[in-house]
Amino acid sequence: MTNEQIAQDLVAKFGEDKIYGIMENYGLLNVTTSVDTIVPLLHYLYQHPTFKFQFLTDLAGIHFPDAVGQEFGVIYHLHSLENNVRLIIKLYVPLESPKVPTITGLYATANWMEREAFDFYGIIFEGHPNLIRILNVEDMDYHPMRKEYPMEDATRQDKIDALFGR
Repeated sequence: MTNEQIAQDLVAKFGEDKIYGIMENYGLLNVTTSVDTIVPLLHYLYQHPTFKFQFLTDLAGIHFPDAVGQEFGVIYHLHSLENNVRLIIKLYVPLESPKVPTITGLYATANWMEREAFDFYGIIFEGHPNLIRILNVEDMDYHPMRKEYPMEDATRQDKIDALFGR
């Protein structure tokens, strides 16, 4: 089973408008899909008689503030243990509606991963059984990994170049 075979199968099943951005990085197949396709796609990959992507290695959020209409992303890392093949699936959602369907019904491990993406980025996983903060305090009124804040505090005095001989 090759990355090309997987990509061709996914495009044949879901269409080029639903499976796009196909590329290979470091031997890992990367595809991009849409919010309405992610759950059927993951079910297909999980139940496929050959592919058997039945292990969710990771799920992570990401923020691209300059990508208008696609400011937030969710990245799924799947692994077919039987075939020793990995696959990365990406999807993007707008800042105004950062909503993605939960996959906790398929992968139980997604529970904590989705909570983490919600906690740090504010991505809402619709249908999640317990979408509450997991690492930050409950009364926190912002999502700390969003790129909405300056990289450094301009008022800091401990990083003046003169103190470092520059």
